[in-house]
Amino acid sequence: MPCHRLVNFIRVNLVFAALVLVIVACSDAVEPEAPPSTSSLTKGRLELVGDNYSFTEGPTADASGNVYFTDQPNDRIVRYNFATGELVDWLKPCGRANGLFFIAPDKMIACADANNELWQIDIRDQKHRVLAAGIEGQTFSGPNDCWVDHDGAVYFTDPLYKRPYWTQVIPADNPRGVYRVSPEGKVSKVVGDLKQPNGIIGDAKNRQLYVADIGDGKTYRYQIDESGQLTDRTLFCAMGSDGMTMDEQRNLYLTGRGVTIFNRDGKKLENIAVPKGWTANVTFAGPQRKHLFITAKDSVFVMKMNVAGLK
Repeated sequence: MPCHRLVNFIRVNLVFAALVLVIVACSDAVEPEAPPSTSSLTKGRLELVGDNYSFTEGPTADASGNVYFTDQPNDRIVRYNFATGELVDWLKPCGRANGLFFIAPDKMIACADANNELWQIDIRDQKHRVLAAGIEGQTFSGPNDCWVDHDGAVYFTDPLYKRPYWTQVIPADNPRGVYRVSPEGKVSKVVGDLKQPNGIIGDAKNRQLYVADIGDGKTYRYQIDESGQLTDRTLFCAMGSDGMTMDEQRNLYLTGRGVTIFNRDGKKLENIAVPKGWTANVTFAGPQRKHLFITAKDSVFVMKMNVAGLK
């Protein structure tokens, strides 16, 4: 074979051998693991932080991220110190408070259904005053959950769950509804056509209010007009809720069988399983509001999140 052909033959075979080695090496290489998905809103595991209650409800966080929640059958508000994990009875009796919401760093709204009232509690001395006890001479059916607008107006749901501790008689046909207490103290009914209104949360910036009709298995979104009245009702999702909260992305968290999260368009994103038969309520807590605090029957839980609560 002439020299130039021999040289070309050797070159071709060397290239071929190199390609074979590359292919073999690639086939034997271990494919690197994909980075962990960050699509989930949850970050950590569900952590039990307290139990041995009768029925936990109404969590709300103060400016430092500490949580106040109710144990309604035992007529007490419990305080959870987020930094230490300490749980102490903060107020007992507390008017059989259910839903709670901070209206200012030193003031909290409480749905106190012992006497079917809406309270404002001063955090400094734990004294309260009654904001509302009825409308036009008619007693409320039992204030349940509440939200406070940026101007201090309070919106609260008023379903009817007959309580064994009631001494007053509330007729079975007493109206259910959603009410507003203006900053000046005027009470008005803003929704009157729901079967059993329960969970409630608002988005002050976008002037929207979400209300769950747990009796009809639906949650609605309303627009808040300039006078504070509700307009443009739309069906948000075909699921009711006992309590609810919202994160900074405007995802909505509904309770019942665990915690179910919907995006702002009403599309279901995920469900947080909670090992109790019923999850009553939920709020964001901690100094950065990046922990979900969950009340579920006789227990309370905390879970780290990839998002913060809506401010």
